[in-house]
Amino acid sequence: MRLKELAEALGLSRATVSRALNGFPEVNKETKARVAEAAERLGYRPNPVARRLATGRAGAIGVVFPPKANLLLDPHFMEFLVGVVSHCTERGVMLALSGAETTGDDLQTYRNLAASGQIDGVILSGPLVQDPRVPLLMDLGLPFVLHGRTQAAVPYPFMDIDNRGAFYAQAAHVIAHGHQRVVLLNGLTDYTFAQHRLDGYRQAFADAGLTPDPRLIFSASMSEENGYRQTREALTETPRPTAFLCSSMVEALGCLRALRDCSLRVPEDISVVAHDDGLPAVDPAGLNPPLTTSSSSIRAAGVRVAEHLLALLGGATPQGIQEVWPVPLVHRASVAAPGSDQGFSR
Repeated sequence: MRLKELAEALGLSRATVSRALNGFPEVNKETKARVAEAAERLGYRPNPVARRLATGRAGAIGVVFPPKANLLLDPHFMEFLVGVVSHCTERGVMLALSGAETTGDDLQTYRNLAASGQIDGVILSGPLVQDPRVPLLMDLGLPFVLHGRTQAAVPYPFMDIDNRGAFYAQAAHVIAHGHQRVVLLNGLTDYTFAQHRLDGYRQAFADAGLTPDPRLIFSASMSEENGYRQTREALTETPRPTAFLCSSMVEALGCLRALRDCSLRVPEDISVVAHDDGLPAVDPAGLNPPLTTSSSSIRAAGVRVAEHLLALLGGATPQGIQEVWPVPLVHRASVAAPGSDQGFSR
């Protein structure tokens, strides 16, 4: 189907249909929705060359990743990318993946992309607490949306989850059950999400009038292997910890394996809580016992970030694209009061 035929089916001009499909701000939301629904129903797919000539846009957005970080083997990044791809496909926008070897090359890659004109904007993921990509892209004038947050001098567009609130809720939950020796298996605190989770954990202890043992706070990439290794290390501490908070379900699998190897039961001996990103391969409700989790779909976040970037390209302001999702705590069967042999008092 051609644009002319789609316009005739809708009873609209070709110019209006083209503007609606390309997100021009002068077309109202109702018309955009009507055109998008008809295009999907009738199987219309825009010609990327014609769209670029008509709009001056490339019809593509970019994602840059460092191959040495093995992000394409990271289930969290891949699930996020699935969300981005699904929305881009729905909107007829191409996704360009670019690799960079180091942080320095990473920045140069963004410079090259901005100069090439091959993309209209980029999605940034895994922001550092101080992330040099944000001021660089502002200087380059290349539109972007950040999945997460960073410290920046001027407003920038982002979509994030409330990591601080999620891990405050996790820690407060186990503290309310009487736990004081609580292990945090965290991500690398160079990244904002992990720093926010550490802040939430510490604040929950402070609000309970307690001080967490710094020997029970771990920071590493969120892998099953690290979850196992750090759990075994934490269990050597005296007094033994009675609860574990895990930053991902992958990390939680390593934690649970280490507890089994040490003949420790969940929740009779050790309570466990994890953050669930909605990875399809790991269902916390299907574990034995079902795992209490803070829960937020990283695939849905990918969809939302792509929506925001296309809205930004359609004329939305960066200040209008600043969103933080609350993260509910889903109570299941992996938390109980510390065993009577632990000997802790409030």
